[in-house]
Amino acid sequence: MKTLPLLALVALPEDIPEHKLSRGQMGTVVEHLQREGERAFLVEFSDEDGETIAMLPLKADQVIVLHKNSEAA
Repeated sequence: MKTLPLLALVALPEDIPEHKLSRGQMGTVVEHLQREGERAFLVEFSDEDGETIAMLPLKADQVIVLHKNSEAA
C-alpha cells in the first residue's frame, strides 16, 4: 500500500453518495489509520468556506493523489 503524507491533496475516483461526495471532489489526508493490519487514511472534505462536509477513512485505492507541477513554465 502506498503511503501518503499528512496534508496530501487527494481526489475521489468515484462517487460516495452516502456521504454526498462526488467523483473528482478533493480532500486532505489528516491522519494515518491502522487496524488489524489494514491501513487507511482519514480524509477531510470541505466546502468552499472551509467547513467540513465529510471526514471518512479511505484506502489507497479509493483516492487519487494530486500533485502540483513544481517546474516553472
